[in-house]
Amino acid sequence: MDLIASLDRKLTALDEQSLTRRRRVVDTPSAPRLVVDGRPMLAFCSNDYLGLAAHPLVIEALREGASLYGAGSGASHLVSGHGRAHELLEERLAAFLGPHLESARALSFCTGYMANLAMLTALGADADAEIFSESLNHASLIDGARLARASVKVYPHADLDALAALLEASNASAKVVVTDSVFSMDGDLAPLPQMLALCEKHGAWLVIDDAHGFGTLGPHGRGALEHFDLRSSNLVYMGTLGKAAGVGGAFVAAHASVIELMIQRARPYIFTTAAPPALAHALLASLDIIGGDEGAQRRAHLQALIAHLDGELTPSRWQRPVSTTAIQPVIIGSNAEAMRVGAGLYRRGLWVAAIRPPTVPVDTARLRITLSAAHTHEEVTQLATALNELERTWDESQ
Repeated sequence: MDLIASLDRKLTALDEQSLTRRRRVVDTPSAPRLVVDGRPMLAFCSNDYLGLAAHPLVIEALREGASLYGAGSGASHLVSGHGRAHELLEERLAAFLGPHLESARALSFCTGYMANLAMLTALGADADAEIFSESLNHASLIDGARLARASVKVYPHADLDALAALLEASNASAKVVVTDSVFSMDGDLAPLPQMLALCEKHGAWLVIDDAHGFGTLGPHGRGALEHFDLRSSNLVYMGTLGKAAGVGGAFVAAHASVIELMIQRARPYIFTTAAPPALAHALLASLDIIGGDEGAQRRAHLQALIAHLDGELTPSRWQRPVSTTAIQPVIIGSNAEAMRVGAGLYRRGLWVAAIRPPTVPVDTARLRITLSAAHTHEEVTQLATALNELERTWDESQ
C-alpha cells in the first residue's frame, strides 16, 4: 500500500499543477464532426490534415486489404511478416520521394516513434559519432538520440550560427543533424535549405522528421523536401502515415545504403511484429489521393482555411505565433488558464487540445488548433468567434 500511496501523491501533485491528462472516448470516425463521450462536438485537435481517415476509397482499400492479407502480419519483417503490401508500399514511397533522394529506398514502420528510434540508433550507433539535436524536437527524436551510443549536443531553436559552430568544432566519425520540419507545438518550419548546406559542407547527415509536413506541403504532397526543393544524398527523411495519409504507421526514406543499414542494425525495426499488411494496402489508396488532383485540391482548401483563421481570430492578450501550416497555436500562459479556456470551448461544443508542460515550456501553455481539409470556412469562423468572445469575457472578469 505504501507503493500505491507514493503513486497517488505524484498524481495529486500533477492535478494541483493543472497537469492531469484526460482521455475522451470518440464514438465516430475521424472527422471534424464527432460524437465524444456521447456528445456531438466540432473538433480542431486531429492530425487528419487532409481528411483521408474516413475517405471512402481508403476505407474500401482497407476492407480489400483485410480480405487479401488477413488481420495481422504474423511475425517481424525479417522473419515472415513482410507481406506483398508492405513491399508495394515501400516501393511506392521510394518512387514518390525519389526526385529528392539519391538512390532512394523506403522502409515502413508501425509508428513514427519507432521510425525515429530506429533512424537515430542506427546512424548514431558508434560511440565516436555525434548527434546535433534541435531544442524543440519531438520526444521521439529526443529519445532516439538518448538511446544511440553517440554523444548528443542540443542547439537552440532554428539557430543556424550555433549549429554551424557545433559542426565546425566536431571531430566525430559520423555527424547527424536531426530536426523536425514542422514543429508540432508552434507550427513553424525549420530552415532546412540552410541546414542542408551546412550538412553537406561538414559531411553530416540531415535527418528530417516530416510528420506534419508529409502530404500537406509541396505541390504534390511530397512534404518539406518538395516545399524547399531539397535534393541530396545526405538526407534521411521520416514521414508518418497516420496524419495526412489518414491510416497509420510511418516510413524512412533515404539512400539505399542507409535503409540497408537500418534493416541490419535498427533494433526497433528488427525486433517487432510488422504492421498488418491491410494497412499498407489502404495506404496505397492514400498515396494515390495525396499525389493526385484531389490531394492538390485538399491542400489548397487547407491553406485557404489557414488564411481564413488568421483573418478571423484576433486575440489581444493571448499570443498567436506565426504559422503557415495546419498547426495554429494560441499561447495562453498558465496551465490553469489554458485548461479553463479549453473547458469554455468544450462547453460550446468545440474541442481543442490544451497543451501544457513538459510538452511545451513552463508558462507557455496553449490551445493547439489543428485544421483539416475536412473543415469548412463556417466551422473555422465558429471557432474563431468563440475564442474571441472567451478572451474578451475573460479580460472583463479579471
